[in-house]
Amino acid sequence: MKPTRVSTLAAVAVACAALGWLLLRTLYAKLPPLPWTGVPALLIAALAEAWTGRDIKARIARRGSGQGTGRGEGVKPVAPLFVSRMVALAKATSLAAAIIAGFAAGFDIYLAGSLSASVPRQDALTAAITFAAAVVLACAALYLENCCRVPEDPGRDEHGALSSSR
Repeated sequence: MKPTRVSTLAAVAVACAALGWLLLRTLYAKLPPLPWTGVPALLIAALAEAWTGRDIKARIARRGSGQGTGRGEGVKPVAPLFVSRMVALAKATSLAAAIIAGFAAGFDIYLAGSLSASVPRQDALTAAITFAAAVVLACAALYLENCCRVPEDPGRDEHGALSSSR
């Protein structure tokens, strides 16, 4: 499985921003005010993924959490199936965050011309904060995905064969 590319996420976000802008041209007058409740959910998910990434990275490297001698004693190794599930979660979350960020950017682009009215101004502010929270979530997801990588073994060459150190 290849790592998620930031350029792919950016392309998804741009496409969703364009789609959101097109939809809002016809639907905005019929929509209720944009709710702000998605922001805490995005930030809580980002915190959970960053924390999980930190934990997985330490467990893969066999480091303790400051207890004992710090040589990995008593640290439970991470199950490979759990790591693969976390990679899948990270990939899905980064894509979902890119989609949310794109639609939030589409809202802001559409509403940029009507900030003098209170409802569009409030919607634009909510969309901007949602965009920022979605970017934070995408970064946390990419961090989690990166933490799930197995570190390079210094005793192996680029083809995976053991090198002799005589």
